[in-house]
Amino acid sequence: MAEPDAPLIAIVDDEERLCRTLAKAFQREGFRTRTYNDGLEAWKAFEGGLPDLAVLDITMPRLDGLELCRRIRGVSETLPVIFLTSRDEEFDRVLGLSIGADDYLCKPFSLRELVARVRVLFRRAALASRPGHAPPHVEAPRAAGEEPVACGGLRLDPPRLETFWQGVPVRLTVTEFRILAALARDPGVVRTREQLLAAAFPLDAAMSDRTVDTHIKRIRRKLEDAAAGFDAIEAVYGLGYRLKAPRA
Repeated sequence: MAEPDAPLIAIVDDEERLCRTLAKAFQREGFRTRTYNDGLEAWKAFEGGLPDLAVLDITMPRLDGLELCRRIRGVSETLPVIFLTSRDEEFDRVLGLSIGADDYLCKPFSLRELVARVRVLFRRAALASRPGHAPPHVEAPRAAGEEPVACGGLRLDPPRLETFWQGVPVRLTVTEFRILAALARDPGVVRTREQLLAAAFPLDAAMSDRTVDTHIKRIRRKLEDAAAGFDAIEAVYGLGYRLKAPRA
Protein backbone atom coordinates (compact mmCIF):
# COMPACT_ATOMS: atom_id res chain seq x y z
CA MET A 1 0.00 0.00 0.00
CA ALA A 2 1.24 3.47 -0.86
CA GLU A 3 2.46 5.79 1.86
CA PRO A 4 0.10 8.67 2.76
CA ASP A 5 2.59 11.20 1.35
CA ALA A 6 3.42 9.21 -1.79
CA PRO A 7 3.03 11.10 -5.10
CA LEU A 8 -0.56 11.19 -6.33
CA ILE A 9 -1.27 10.20 -9.94
CA ALA A 10 -4.59 11.15 -11.53
CA ILE A 11 -5.75 8.71 -14.23
CA VAL A 12 -8.38 10.19 -16.54
CA ASP A 13 -9.85 7.80 -19.12
CA ASP A 14 -13.37 6.81 -20.11
CA GLU A 15 -12.33 3.14 -20.21
CA GLU A 16 -13.08 2.05 -16.64
CA ARG A 17 -11.22 -1.22 -17.04
CA LEU A 18 -8.08 0.57 -18.19
CA CYS A 19 -8.35 3.00 -15.27
CA ARG A 20 -8.47 0.10 -12.82
CA THR A 21 -5.54 -1.63 -14.51
CA LEU A 22 -3.38 1.50 -14.45
CA ALA A 23 -4.34 2.28 -10.86
CA LYS A 24 -3.25 -1.19 -9.72
CA ALA A 25 0.01 -0.93 -11.67
CA PHE A 26 0.89 2.45 -10.14
CA GLN A 27 -0.16 1.34 -6.66
CA ARG A 28 2.19 -1.65 -6.91
CA GLU A 29 4.97 0.88 -7.58
CA GLY A 30 4.14 2.81 -4.41
CA PHE A 31 2.08 5.64 -5.90
CA ARG A 32 -1.31 6.86 -4.77
CA THR A 33 -3.95 7.07 -7.49
CA ARG A 34 -7.32 8.59 -8.25
CA THR A 35 -9.33 7.67 -11.32
CA TYR A 36 -11.84 9.69 -13.32
CA ASN A 37 -13.92 8.57 -16.29
CA ASP A 38 -14.27 11.90 -18.06
CA GLY A 39 -12.42 15.17 -18.21
CA LEU A 40 -15.08 17.30 -16.57
CA GLU A 41 -15.23 15.04 -13.51
CA ALA A 42 -11.45 15.26 -13.25
CA TRP A 43 -11.36 19.05 -13.63
CA LYS A 44 -13.94 19.54 -10.88
CA ALA A 45 -11.75 17.44 -8.60
CA PHE A 46 -8.60 19.32 -9.66
CA GLU A 47 -10.22 22.62 -8.69
CA GLY A 48 -9.98 21.38 -5.11
CA GLY A 49 -6.31 20.45 -5.48
CA LEU A 50 -4.05 19.23 -8.25
CA PRO A 51 -2.44 15.77 -8.33
CA ASP A 52 1.34 15.35 -8.65
CA LEU A 53 1.06 13.92 -12.17
CA ALA A 54 -1.80 13.41 -14.63
CA VAL A 55 -2.30 10.61 -17.15
CA LEU A 56 -4.93 11.78 -19.63
CA ASP A 57 -6.78 10.07 -22.45
CA ILE A 58 -7.29 12.43 -25.39
CA THR A 59 -10.77 11.28 -26.52
CA MET A 60 -13.24 11.52 -23.64
CA PRO A 61 -16.84 12.64 -23.16
CA ARG A 62 -17.85 16.06 -21.76
CA LEU A 63 -14.27 17.39 -21.65
CA ASP A 64 -11.50 15.87 -23.76
CA GLY A 65 -7.90 15.45 -22.70
CA LEU A 66 -6.65 18.36 -24.80
CA GLU A 67 -8.97 20.86 -23.14
CA LEU A 68 -8.26 19.37 -19.71
CA CYS A 69 -4.52 19.82 -20.32
CA ARG A 70 -5.12 23.45 -21.34
CA ARG A 71 -6.96 24.06 -18.09
CA ILE A 72 -4.23 22.38 -16.06
CA ARG A 73 -1.61 24.55 -17.74
CA GLY A 74 -3.69 27.58 -16.84
CA VAL A 75 -2.97 26.92 -13.17
CA SER A 76 0.31 24.97 -13.31
CA GLU A 77 3.05 25.08 -15.93
CA THR A 78 5.09 22.36 -14.24
CA LEU A 79 2.67 19.56 -13.34
CA PRO A 80 3.78 16.55 -15.44
CA VAL A 81 1.15 15.43 -17.98
CA ILE A 82 1.21 12.26 -20.09
CA PHE A 83 -1.33 11.70 -22.86
CA LEU A 84 -2.78 8.31 -23.77
CA THR A 85 -4.30 8.09 -27.22
CA SER A 86 -5.65 5.41 -29.53
CA ARG A 87 -5.22 7.76 -32.47
CA ASP A 88 -2.27 7.47 -34.82
CA GLU A 89 -2.57 10.90 -36.45
CA GLU A 90 0.46 13.04 -35.83
CA PHE A 91 -1.81 16.08 -35.51
CA ASP A 92 -3.15 14.96 -32.15
CA ARG A 93 0.29 14.16 -30.76
CA VAL A 94 1.76 17.47 -31.84
CA LEU A 95 -1.28 19.41 -30.65
CA GLY A 96 -1.12 17.70 -27.27
CA LEU A 97 2.55 18.51 -26.87
CA SER A 98 2.05 22.05 -28.10
CA ILE A 99 -0.42 22.83 -25.33
CA GLY A 100 1.95 21.57 -22.67
CA ALA A 101 1.93 17.77 -22.33
CA ASP A 102 5.29 16.29 -21.38
CA ASP A 103 4.95 12.91 -23.07
CA TYR A 104 2.46 10.59 -24.76
CA LEU A 105 1.84 6.91 -25.41
CA CYS A 106 -0.32 5.35 -28.11
CA LYS A 107 -2.67 2.51 -27.15
CA PRO A 108 -1.95 -0.32 -26.78
CA PHE A 109 1.16 0.30 -24.70
CA SER A 110 3.37 -1.49 -22.21
CA LEU A 111 2.54 -0.88 -18.55
CA ARG A 112 6.23 -1.19 -17.78
CA GLU A 113 7.04 1.58 -20.26
CA LEU A 114 4.33 3.86 -18.86
CA VAL A 115 5.59 3.36 -15.31
CA ALA A 116 9.15 4.06 -16.48
CA ARG A 117 8.10 7.31 -18.16
CA VAL A 118 6.21 8.38 -15.06
CA ARG A 119 9.29 7.77 -12.93
CA VAL A 120 11.42 9.82 -15.34
CA LEU A 121 9.01 12.76 -15.09
CA PHE A 122 8.86 12.57 -11.32
CA ARG A 123 12.63 12.43 -11.08
CA ARG A 124 13.10 15.32 -13.46
CA ALA A 125 10.51 17.41 -11.69
CA ALA A 126 12.29 16.78 -8.41
CA LEU A 127 9.02 15.99 -6.70
CA ALA A 128 10.83 13.83 -4.17
CA SER A 129 12.35 16.98 -2.67
CA ARG A 130 9.06 18.80 -2.16
CA PRO A 131 8.11 19.86 1.41
CA GLY A 132 7.56 16.88 3.65
CA HIS A 133 10.22 14.71 2.03
CA ALA A 134 13.35 16.60 3.03
CA PRO A 135 14.20 19.76 4.98
CA PRO A 136 14.01 22.69 2.55
CA HIS A 137 17.55 23.85 3.37
CA VAL A 138 19.12 20.48 2.52
CA GLU A 139 20.18 20.10 -1.11
CA ALA A 140 20.30 16.71 -2.75
CA PRO A 141 23.64 15.74 -4.28
CA ARG A 142 23.89 16.82 -7.88
CA ALA A 143 24.34 14.09 -10.46
CA ALA A 144 26.49 14.50 -13.54
CA GLY A 145 24.78 16.88 -15.95
CA GLU A 146 22.63 18.34 -13.17
CA GLU A 147 24.82 21.35 -12.42
CA PRO A 148 23.29 24.85 -12.80
CA VAL A 149 23.57 26.29 -16.30
CA ALA A 150 24.19 29.99 -16.94
CA CYS A 151 24.35 31.72 -20.31
CA GLY A 152 24.15 35.50 -20.40
CA GLY A 153 20.95 36.50 -18.64
CA LEU A 154 19.65 32.92 -18.68
CA ARG A 155 20.05 30.64 -15.67
CA LEU A 156 18.74 27.11 -15.21
CA ASP A 157 18.80 24.80 -12.19
CA PRO A 158 18.09 21.22 -13.40
CA PRO A 159 17.41 19.52 -10.03
CA ARG A 160 14.78 22.12 -9.18
CA LEU A 161 13.58 22.64 -12.77
CA GLU A 162 13.93 26.38 -12.20
CA THR A 163 14.51 28.83 -15.04
CA PHE A 164 15.35 32.54 -14.78
CA TRP A 165 15.70 35.12 -17.55
CA GLN A 166 17.19 38.43 -16.48
CA GLY A 167 16.48 37.39 -12.90
CA VAL A 168 12.78 36.80 -13.58
CA PRO A 169 11.46 33.25 -12.93
CA VAL A 170 10.02 31.50 -15.99
CA ARG A 171 7.64 28.55 -15.61
CA LEU A 172 8.47 25.86 -18.16
CA THR A 173 7.11 22.36 -18.57
CA VAL A 174 9.53 19.47 -18.07
CA THR A 175 9.86 19.03 -21.84
CA GLU A 176 10.47 22.73 -22.47
CA PHE A 177 13.07 22.82 -19.71
CA ARG A 178 14.96 19.85 -21.17
CA ILE A 179 15.10 21.44 -24.62
CA LEU A 180 16.28 24.79 -23.30
CA ALA A 181 18.88 23.15 -21.05
CA ALA A 182 20.25 21.15 -24.00
CA LEU A 183 20.77 24.42 -25.89
CA ALA A 184 22.12 26.37 -22.93
CA ARG A 185 24.77 23.79 -22.01
CA ASP A 186 26.55 24.48 -25.33
CA PRO A 187 25.86 28.09 -26.38
CA GLY A 188 26.71 28.76 -29.99
CA VAL A 189 26.54 25.05 -30.90
CA VAL A 190 23.78 23.99 -33.30
CA ARG A 191 21.57 21.19 -31.98
CA THR A 192 19.53 19.26 -34.52
CA ARG A 193 15.87 18.59 -33.92
CA GLU A 194 16.71 14.92 -33.43
CA GLN A 195 19.21 15.81 -30.69
CA LEU A 196 16.69 18.05 -28.97
CA LEU A 197 14.03 15.34 -29.15
CA ALA A 198 16.47 12.91 -27.55
CA ALA A 199 17.08 15.41 -24.75
CA ALA A 200 13.37 16.06 -24.26
CA PHE A 201 12.26 12.44 -24.42
CA PRO A 202 15.05 10.23 -23.03
CA LEU A 203 12.93 7.10 -23.51
CA ASP A 204 12.81 7.85 -27.23
CA ALA A 205 9.11 8.39 -27.87
CA ALA A 206 8.42 8.12 -31.59
CA MET A 207 7.22 11.45 -32.99
CA SER A 208 7.97 13.97 -35.69
CA ASP A 209 11.08 16.06 -35.12
CA ARG A 210 8.93 19.07 -36.05
CA THR A 211 7.43 18.78 -32.59
CA VAL A 212 10.56 20.61 -31.43
CA ASP A 213 9.49 23.70 -33.40
CA THR A 214 6.30 23.94 -31.39
CA HIS A 215 8.17 23.73 -28.10
CA ILE A 216 10.72 26.33 -29.20
CA LYS A 217 7.88 28.77 -29.96
CA ARG A 218 6.45 28.25 -26.48
CA ILE A 219 9.87 28.69 -24.83
CA ARG A 220 10.52 31.92 -26.75
CA ARG A 221 7.11 33.30 -25.83
CA LYS A 222 7.49 32.51 -22.14
CA LEU A 223 10.94 34.05 -21.92
CA GLU A 224 9.80 37.14 -23.81
CA ASP A 225 6.78 37.43 -21.50
CA ALA A 226 9.07 37.21 -18.46
CA ALA A 227 11.36 40.03 -19.59
CA ALA A 228 11.23 41.74 -22.96
CA GLY A 229 14.21 41.43 -25.26
CA PHE A 230 14.78 37.68 -25.41
CA ASP A 231 16.01 36.68 -28.86
CA ALA A 232 18.78 34.24 -27.98
CA ILE A 233 17.30 31.09 -29.57
CA GLU A 234 18.27 31.14 -33.21
CA ALA A 235 16.94 28.84 -35.93
CA VAL A 236 19.60 27.47 -38.27
CA TYR A 237 17.96 26.66 -41.58
CA GLY A 238 18.06 22.99 -42.48
CA LEU A 239 19.79 22.01 -39.24
CA GLY A 240 18.08 22.95 -36.00
CA TYR A 241 18.56 25.54 -33.26
CA ARG A 242 21.26 27.12 -31.16
CA LEU A 243 21.42 29.44 -28.21
CA LYS A 244 23.47 32.49 -29.08
CA ALA A 245 26.67 32.71 -27.08
CA PRO A 246 26.71 35.83 -24.87
CA ARG A 247 28.82 38.68 -26.15
CA ALA A 248 32.19 39.10 -24.48
